Amino acid sequence: MAAPGLLLLPREGGPRLLGRSLLEQLGLDALPPRVGSLTELLEAAGFQRRPGSGSLWERDGRVVMAGEERLEDGGLLLWTSPLAWDEAEVRRRVRYLSMASHDLRGSLANVRSYAALLLNGRVPLEPKVQRGLETILRNADRSLAFSQDFFDASRADLGSLPCDPERQSLLPILDAAVERQRAAATAAQVALVLDLGPGDAAPDVIVDGARIQHAVESFIQYQLARAQAGEVIHLRVRALSPRVRVEVRREGAPLTDEDASAVFQREERAFREKKLEDPLRVYLARQEVEAHGGGVGVESDRAGSTLFLTLPQAPAATLGSPASMQA
Repeated sequence: MAAPGLLLLPREGGPRLLGRSLLEQLGLDALPPRVGSLTELLEAAGFQRRPGSGSLWERDGRVVMAGEERLEDGGLLLWTSPLAWDEAEVRRRVRYLSMASHDLRGSLANVRSYAALLLNGRVPLEPKVQRGLETILRNADRSLAFSQDFFDASRADLGSLPCDPERQSLLPILDAAVERQRAAATAAQVALVLDLGPGDAAPDVIVDGARIQHAVESFIQYQLARAQAGEVIHLRVRALSPRVRVEVRREGAPLTDEDASAVFQREERAFREKKLEDPLRVYLARQEVEAHGGGVGVESDRAGSTLFLTLPQAPAATLGSPASMQA
């Protein structure tokens, strides 16, 4: 397996190559004159992001996996890794995943439907039976959500995450995300606030609304799992043309450096926490945002911690109709 190509972007000073592998993998003789991010580097080298993938880039049949990691000192480490891409094999694996998803979700949906039917109030139930059915329903919903995340993340790893982008405002997406997590926040005695002032703008973006809503909800769920009763989670938007930044800020005990550096690391968190559900959900959120040409990050200070995502703002001349939100 070829060694990864590495490029350091320090907070101060110019880019520093860590070996020649990155140039060889991108087919370059030297670094482009201006490199401030992974996207700038790959696009300057003639690569385009593979549709439905946040980490796969291609040019003239050459495919590389690429990513960036924020360092503790505020710098960025960019990495690339070449892939031997077999389109037919990828299509076969995507089809296999689709079949597995259909079979598993179909069975879980049946379990959920019959539990909900028995709980509709038409049939008198003993308290113990009712509690058992409520437990079945709750776990069926949780398993359906987990299986969807698992198969979506697997498709994204193959560069085939389904997305249907349309031009729309961010505000309905954020509203829907907050409302879907309102009950969980209330149960945890945590205030969940969509914190938009009179001067705050929610610019249009070209996104799959359901995908970005899932990403925002994943950030909220991450913060809720670490919140103490009485804390506040703020959802904020900052227009930083040509991008827009969505922040999920928890006012309370800050993340440790170790936790902050591992937020988006699926395997590391899963093995450490002995649970895959939340690490997978947050990792998929990263894949969903990157599939739209955006990025994610985490910041922590004495007053709390912030998970954020950035998205390109829609060009002013683009026309389109709003996408529907998840119910």
